[in-house]
Amino acid sequence: MKKILLVIGLLLVAFLVYWFKFRKNDSPTVNEPKQEALKVRKHSDAFYQKIDTTLGAYFALQYAFVEADTAKAKATTVQLKALADSINLDELKKDTAGIFEAATQQLKDVIGNADALLAQNDITEMRREFKNMGENIYPLLKTIHYEGKTLYWQNCPMAFDEMGANWLSSTSTIVNPYFGKKDAKYGAGMLTCGEVMDSIKAQ
Repeated sequence: MKKILLVIGLLLVAFLVYWFKFRKNDSPTVNEPKQEALKVRKHSDAFYQKIDTTLGAYFALQYAFVEADTAKAKATTVQLKALADSINLDELKKDTAGIFEAATQQLKDVIGNADALLAQNDITEMRREFKNMGENIYPLLKTIHYEGKTLYWQNCPMAFDEMGANWLSSTSTIVNPYFGKKDAKYGAGMLTCGEVMDSIKAQ
């Protein structure tokens, strides 16, 4: 009887040794490195001040289109281009690889949109370039993890013969830059046409 119990005890010990040794090695995640999350550092106040000043010019441009003031729109675009060109993105090099490159291209596209807008004289075409500019500023703010006040990504489904167009706003209230207050067909009737599609809040 003692021999049987001894054999059972030895088998139990052997099983436990086997289980702890090989079961541990079978775990699929033990030796696998974890994928590192994207890192974005908090940037300087000077950096965000440049971004906010550029956004201020963009919002002034929006209201120039609300008033259908092409002269003011062009003057504001000149300011916006100069401000955008002065933004130093070098701080983004401290972030995860790819953020600096993406932001650099997006900022170049914004400056290119400003040049294209300045080359136009027809207000509809100028508004089209304003639309394109917003389509580049919006992802730029996402890329840099903008930490300013809440901004609103808005849409007018009726703009450009019902093709629709977006713009960025500092307020949730709809003030439509594609029709404005002096539209040839609707007057101010389409000034509030649109809806909020998204918002950008401090990360």
